[in-house]
Amino acid sequence: MTAYQDDIDAIRELKEQAGSSWDAINPESVARMRAQNRFKTGLEIAQYTADIMRRDMGEYDADSSVYTQSLGVWHGFIGQQKLISIKKHLKTTNKRYLYLSGWMVAALRSEFGPLPDQSMHEKTSVPALIEELYTFLRQADARELDLLFTQLDDARSAGDDTAAEFVQSQIDNFETHVVPIIADVDAGFGNPEATYLLAKKMIEAGACAIQIENQVSDEKQCGHQDGKVTVPHEDFIAKLTAVRYAFLELGIGNGVIVARTDSLGAGLTQKLAVTNTPGDLGDQYNSFLDVEEITENELGNGDVIIKREGKLLRPKRLASNLFQFRAGTGEERCVLDSITSLQNGADLLWIETEKPHVEQIAGMMDKVREVIPNAKLVYNNSPSFNWTLNFRQQAYDLFVEQGRDVSVYERGALMNVDYDDTELGRAADEMIRTFQRDSSARAGIFHHLITLPTYHTAALSTDDLAKGYFAEEGMLAYVKGVQRREIREGIATVKHQNMAGSDIGDNHKEYFAGDAALKAGGKDNTMNQFG
Repeated sequence: MTAYQDDIDAIRELKEQAGSSWDAINPESVARMRAQNRFKTGLEIAQYTADIMRRDMGEYDADSSVYTQSLGVWHGFIGQQKLISIKKHLKTTNKRYLYLSGWMVAALRSEFGPLPDQSMHEKTSVPALIEELYTFLRQADARELDLLFTQLDDARSAGDDTAAEFVQSQIDNFETHVVPIIADVDAGFGNPEATYLLAKKMIEAGACAIQIENQVSDEKQCGHQDGKVTVPHEDFIAKLTAVRYAFLELGIGNGVIVARTDSLGAGLTQKLAVTNTPGDLGDQYNSFLDVEEITENELGNGDVIIKREGKLLRPKRLASNLFQFRAGTGEERCVLDSITSLQNGADLLWIETEKPHVEQIAGMMDKVREVIPNAKLVYNNSPSFNWTLNFRQQAYDLFVEQGRDVSVYERGALMNVDYDDTELGRAADEMIRTFQRDSSARAGIFHHLITLPTYHTAALSTDDLAKGYFAEEGMLAYVKGVQRREIREGIATVKHQNMAGSDIGDNHKEYFAGDAALKAGGKDNTMNQFG
């Protein structure tokens, strides 16, 4: 017995109990509507997807080749089309997630208009996007099942029991488009209470994984820009704890927290850490400060002083009242941040780097794993990196190390298109192709994401269309570059009325009004031109 048949039987029994007033109710129609609406609340989604992530984390611990991936999306439709494409091409959504990028929320979803990634956008825009994404993913379920129900009815009408049985098995074993979302809460948008309140909204919308960074909320910067300011570990731990309380309050006991450190590129701190005993966490944080030893006589008005090992140390303080870390301490601070976060409630790490380099990442993770052997990373395969240049430089340096002749290459001009089809260019492209596999095996990367790829793809595809349509190509630019490809490549949106739910609505009209239903999908619907 399947869930679909169980629902038919249960509704048939209810109908019998209700008597003649329910004569218009078709139990199978109700079962179909239930199948198309599997998830009733965001919390159901959060629990379902948390279970998926925990299973995937365990599988990665056993085999690093089964890492997970996602693309950042900024609209429900974009997320929906991504999952539809994954199911079409790869046949399963297994190990494929969505990433909700704070950068893209700021740039594309704020009522203020485009904003930099500095936590200036409305807090509510983050849970609103999570809810929107899952609304579109659930609609993708409803649409695909609706197509299967139509195939089932056609097979039955034709008396083809074999076809009907095959379609029924597809319905019974349907894989949902609903997948985990790793959602960016930036630096928490305020104090721990503010972080807790926003985390609750995000979880209620369906988020099973929340990513939070160790920057100062009111000075938050994009991880790939300058001017980043970190907070002492105790401050960050309070926010990790706040997120955990939000998960637990809402009953998601296995919710996932991703602790991100921006220390590699952050040279400043807003305040000194509280320390009670030598070597405690606060003392370790302060030990990275850029200080000068002074005597009591050299104390100036308003100076802040640290006493360590009997010495008076004056941290270098900027005009902004921020304190400066010593140059070259970023990796050490990342390691301490990561260990401390995992020891205080985080499940996964995120180390924001300035370039995609397997050994750099692995060097830090090796040290983390000396303390916490199963430490795992979420890694940002960022569009802020020039991937071509970075890997051509890495390939060039590898060639030099191997004693190979590099006289035909100019290291300072490796972006030159002339290098595209050279041995070095091909070697660099192969390193890019295998970067996710190699770094997951070597550097403990459980999840690979690209923060804002669909920001760039939307711009590129729009540019392709605009440059032809508004010039000599006219409609051919759309027909050749878009519609013809949609038809030939089986892109779901070619039948945009169906994608928007017209056929689902027609079926509902028939459920509700029977033969009197006024349906949109008749012979005069121009969508019929697409078969």
